[in-house]
Amino acid sequence: MAISAPLWAGEYVVLSTGFRIHADRHEIAGGMARIYSGAGVAEMPATAIAAYEPEETIPAAAPEPAAAPPPPAAPIHSDAPADLAVEVAKKYGLPESFVASVMKAESAFQPAARSPKGAIGLMQLMPETARTLGVDPHDPHQNADGGAQYLRQLLAKYENEPNQVLLALAAYNAGPAAVERWHGVPPYRETREYILRVLKDWEKTGK
Repeated sequence: MAISAPLWAGEYVVLSTGFRIHADRHEIAGGMARIYSGAGVAEMPATAIAAYEPEETIPAAAPEPAAAPPPPAAPIHSDAPADLAVEVAKKYGLPESFVASVMKAESAFQPAARSPKGAIGLMQLMPETARTLGVDPHDPHQNADGGAQYLRQLLAKYENEPNQVLLALAAYNAGPAAVERWHGVPPYRETREYILRVLKDWEKTGK
């Protein structure tokens, strides 16, 4: 078992007058003391210094544990879009009707749906997003899993914002970068109509 060595934080130079000066280190040469602090050096007679006191040691910080990989795609046994929405919503702790409303707005529940921009499948994952999530967007089961996983990440990202759901939906549709650039829901007609479509369906199907 490896144990990290402590790191010296520095030292205190105690002057004969009683004052204490924080320093990184010191050197004695020809009756003069050189006090090093940051990028500067101060010199004074060694006789003006009463003592050198080491500063309290600071244990070296343990390395941060590696981030846990995303959970594997949910083992879904039904091919029906409504069942896919229910299963992935349960897996990621999301309202089933909310996930279903997003899936409906994204692809009209069509596993083979393709957008002009290249989004794929039920929840219209872009290939790069699917790779980041570790799912195959051409597999309806994994596509639904990736979409719900991404929704959960976005909701967590904006959990301290009063418009959490609106921002998460805007980021799902237009990308988080657009939300950051506009400091809120982007003024894109497509994005705003998309958010209204999801919210109206969610309201109708029951939150």
